[in-house]
Amino acid sequence: MKKISLKFLWLFIALLSLMPILQGIALEKIIFFWGQGCLHCAKVEKFIQENNLDMSFEIDRREIYFNKENREMFEKICDELQIPINKRGVPMAVINGKCIVGDKPIIDALKAKMKNLSIEKEENVDKSSSKKLTLPLVIGAASVDAINPCAFAVLIILMSTILASGKRKKVILAGLSFAVAIYISYLLMGLGIYKALATAKFSNWFIKGIGGLAVLIGLLNIKDYFWYGGGGFLMEVPLGWRPTMKSLIGSVTSPLGAFVVGFLVSLFLLPCTSGPYIVILGMLSQKETFFSALLWLLLYNAIFVLPMILITLAVYKGLNPQKAEEERQKRLRLLHLIAGILMVGMGIIILIKL
Repeated sequence: MKKISLKFLWLFIALLSLMPILQGIALEKIIFFWGQGCLHCAKVEKFIQENNLDMSFEIDRREIYFNKENREMFEKICDELQIPINKRGVPMAVINGKCIVGDKPIIDALKAKMKNLSIEKEENVDKSSSKKLTLPLVIGAASVDAINPCAFAVLIILMSTILASGKRKKVILAGLSFAVAIYISYLLMGLGIYKALATAKFSNWFIKGIGGLAVLIGLLNIKDYFWYGGGGFLMEVPLGWRPTMKSLIGSVTSPLGAFVVGFLVSLFLLPCTSGPYIVILGMLSQKETFFSALLWLLLYNAIFVLPMILITLAVYKGLNPQKAEEERQKRLRLLHLIAGILMVGMGIIILIKL
């Protein structure tokens, strides 16, 4: 059975990609009636173009001199809003349910809308200025990823494969190459997701959604402590993917191979480890510049791969990978519990304070 958690994460990412479209649909609509050859209409249109108002409002342009359907719509709206016949003409705009006739009144009304929009944006900036991402949040999320049982399992399999080939000296190089590949891969994927989210320019409610996602991921991990595999899913790599992943790792015979496989395996690990990463990336996209986000991601991924480096050094110094795997299995539920508590705590902080 495919993991519900995996489906949920990919559904969440898909919804993020649709948000720019949904935002476009949500733009306030203005109906602008105009006539071909009308100089006053041209003034209004020029003002709209110069101020890029199509980016802030959905402007429905309706030419009424040569379009019968638009003319009928014009007359119908005038009738509904009880506009006297002697005051009907173009340019006319329907703004906030009111008919405004004449170039100057329409332009003045649009200026007022622009001013209100500017004030709202400034208020949002003021509200978000105190909501910067904090070091404890980044360290907390990265720590959840760092103790993820999926990442430990992959590295231990790699170490066992290298040792089985009788090339202990290559263990440290292969392990470090693997960690570097994971680091680079996750950094690049993170920057790509950050750019996509930052471009969409979500409103503050998005941060609350990120907080809710963190709580949900945390609760699912806590579930795996008390009811491991309960509900038909785990917060780990899908069972159906594991044979392919093990086959890839088992083919490694050199540090270069470990580096290449690291990139490939990162795709398998992403559904298992992406929860905390998505939370941090969502916050970065709203609060940080690209350069600032890059610095945060460099730190985050350094913490993420640190246990991989430590395990590599331990195996090189004589730690038996089999014993390491046994210890991982013994503490598997505990790792889920720790990760779950950290994620729930992080989510609550985001919901209450950010």
